[in-house]
Amino acid sequence: VFSIVVFGSIVNEGYLNTPLEGEEFCIYNRNPNACSYGVTVGVLTFITCLLYLALDVYFPQISSVKDRKKAVLSDIGVSAFWAFLWFVGFCYLANQWQVSKPKDNPLNEGTDAARAAIAFSFFSIFTWAGQAVLAFQRYQIGADSALFSQDYMDPSQDSSMPYAPYVEPSAGPDPTGMGGTYQQPANAFDTEPQGYQSQGY
Repeated sequence: VFSIVVFGSIVNEGYLNTPLEGEEFCIYNRNPNACSYGVTVGVLTFITCLLYLALDVYFPQISSVKDRKKAVLSDIGVSAFWAFLWFVGFCYLANQWQVSKPKDNPLNEGTDAARAAIAFSFFSIFTWAGQAVLAFQRYQIGADSALFSQDYMDPSQDSSMPYAPYVEPSAGPDPTGMGGTYQQPANAFDTEPQGYQSQGY
């Protein structure tokens, strides 16, 4: 939403012209690079948001542990990258707005849009930094819960088990050496004769 406000404000009201000039100029100190930076970063950020929104929807269906880890790590990196670019954009636009000459815009056209773009560039810094922090916490939770661990070991193969493994009576001698293993007496609860019995009707 913030990126839409930024590039929308600049595209709609960020370019002016005077009666003496037929060519439009950027409202930020007549610097076309300032307007281009705001529009470019805003549009690319919006596209990035859509891509990561789709990734969040698809994330539960990713079965590969490595792919899940890459997705979360990329979320951290991309969020931090955009936070930095928005910081640069805020400083750049604010500086160019500060040094703009009043004679270039005597009617104060588009000033609200120019200020809105600067303000939402500022808000975007914290939004993307917060997103990077949340993605890092997600990564830590995944690492702590063995979500990203490839080192799964079958408990029956683990040699550090505190208890001796269960051995069925037919599998060998008693593992504890304390006597015979428990066996259910034959026919203890079986009161019916074995085999097929015909029923008389």
